[in-house]
Amino acid sequence: MKQIRAPELLIMRAKALVIGCSGQDGSYLIKYLLSKNYDVIGTSRFHRRSYPNHDVLKINDKFVIKEIDPTNLDSLKKLFLKENPDQIYNFSAQSSVGFSFVNPIETQKSIAEVTVNILEACREIDFKGKVFFAGSSEVYGVTKIPATINSVINPQSPYGIAKVESMLLVKLYREIYNLNVITGVLFPHESPLRSKNFITHKIINGAIECSKNKHHKIHIGNLNIERDWGWAEEFIEGIHLMITSDLQKDQIICTGKSTKLSEFIEKSFKKLNLNWKDHIVIEKRLFRGKDISKSVGDPRKMFEELNWRANIKIDDIIEKLINSKLILR
Repeated sequence: MKQIRAPELLIMRAKALVIGCSGQDGSYLIKYLLSKNYDVIGTSRFHRRSYPNHDVLKINDKFVIKEIDPTNLDSLKKLFLKENPDQIYNFSAQSSVGFSFVNPIETQKSIAEVTVNILEACREIDFKGKVFFAGSSEVYGVTKIPATINSVINPQSPYGIAKVESMLLVKLYREIYNLNVITGVLFPHESPLRSKNFITHKIINGAIECSKNKHHKIHIGNLNIERDWGWAEEFIEGIHLMITSDLQKDQIICTGKSTKLSEFIEKSFKKLNLNWKDHIVIEKRLFRGKDISKSVGDPRKMFEELNWRANIKIDDIIEKLINSKLILR
């Protein structure tokens, strides 16, 4: 007699929707989620055949990308209802602090307006999944002591102000409408995918050029600023821990260690056997009127509550960046 087997239980894959999937964080997150066997959908404002960051990470054909304007409430509602993801991540934003002074209106729309539209879409369709919003250390301004999630808010740029509004909106919707929404306050985090417009990449690219051309100069503003620089792929792991946790609370993701820009420059040039003072030109015109002298976070809550900490130190970050640039050349 032929034995009849009981039907195997189907294991449902978790589904994630990544709004703003083509930047550094969105790209690394998608790679990470795919490694965890997620069903992933990305969104972008513009339709392209391929995206450079996805090409680098070799994920171009691993997931579907939907073209959508995240400031359009109806489009978001339709997308959320159709896909019904377990998790939504929002990385859609104009990400340059410097550019926010040039175009504050675009910055405000890309951050605060997108946030409130996502929140409203979730509220109106009674979304039961979890939503992560990328916050920024810029909300705290100068931090004389490491910032906690409850530190005084004192933004120094249109970008920082927009991130404050986003963070407060998320908190409001979580408390009033009981939505599963959280903000991860991200301190600066680097990778080979980071835009070349950021100061760290300007320095690394410039140092490599100086190693080939002894007459090359790099024009820099304030060398005394301090930042809490981390590694992007580590931060992505922290983000995923936040959204999969039952805590449902905002957290700071940082290293807890700050480095002066002058020290970052010195370390970068030293790894290439160069003296940075032979190549750096200080330009007063590059100083920002409202520059943050020091920004550092307190990572203890992430470790105590989620067992996450940053392990990649500043020397390793610099070495990784230099090696990645040399390989690409």
